[in-house]
Amino acid sequence: MEVQKIAELTGHSNPIFSLELSQKPGILFSGGNDKGLVEWSLETNSFIKVMFPVMASIYAIHCPASYPLMFAGLRSGEVLVFNFIEQKITHRLRHHIKPVFDIKSSAKKDELLIACEDGTVSVWSLKTLELVHSIKVSNDTVRCITINPAEDRVAFGCRDNRVVIYDLEDYSPIKALIGHTMSVFSLQYSPTGDYLVSGARDAQVKIWDNKTYSLIQNIPAHLFAVNHITFHPNQPYFATASMDKSIKIWDAVDFKLRKIISREKGYAGHVLSINKLAWNGNQLLSAGDDKKVIIWDVSF
Repeated sequence: MEVQKIAELTGHSNPIFSLELSQKPGILFSGGNDKGLVEWSLETNSFIKVMFPVMASIYAIHCPASYPLMFAGLRSGEVLVFNFIEQKITHRLRHHIKPVFDIKSSAKKDELLIACEDGTVSVWSLKTLELVHSIKVSNDTVRCITINPAEDRVAFGCRDNRVVIYDLEDYSPIKALIGHTMSVFSLQYSPTGDYLVSGARDAQVKIWDNKTYSLIQNIPAHLFAVNHITFHPNQPYFATASMDKSIKIWDAVDFKLRKIISREKGYAGHVLSINKLAWNGNQLLSAGDDKKVIIWDVSF
């Protein structure tokens, strides 16, 4: 596996907390502790524009595949809805009053899920943008959401160290996975749907079996918090990003470490915590507290 740094996208004046590929190929959105949500071109690796101003930090951005919408979750608890056809913010989802940490959607159910510091996940209709359900997942923060490929299960990562599995059909709780000793920051179902990967502030990555809910493997993955996990779209690998300023690429079959991207390993990488990753084909995009988005070309 070879990794080459392709470009750096600079322009943010504060830490970046969120990265999301647009529904339109070649477009990336980023947001953080800044005054606006930014649009970038991945064809020219350059700044396009500030999409809209924000009054609070952006913690989550989500672009659902089948809708011309973008959702931005703010530290204030508000979720802004930007309509690409109308080219403006058309709705403001004002349900939560504490920070929103993650936003995901189910195409099968036409629903949007919003995770909040208040310990709940709110469920919204993508068709009407009305609140349809609220799930009390934890007495503490819900940090992350992942939906399995079959779209019949959803997992939530919480600050109380638990990973909680729910039935996506009726939002009934199925199982709490106990193992992490600190807040769970990232969750990702494998593309095959047979296991779930969790990453936490305890620097561990855990692999859980989706049928038995038993722990398959614990990986002491990083030195500090595991902030994000993302699977390659079509190769059997996943990448993890950490507060330890490194990105690691793991084999999705035997869970062995295949690559470390860090300054210590000779790469001109991030100098502070790496908060988010995104795959754009074989390009891995990373963003963090050093205000940069870095584009890495990964050849397998």
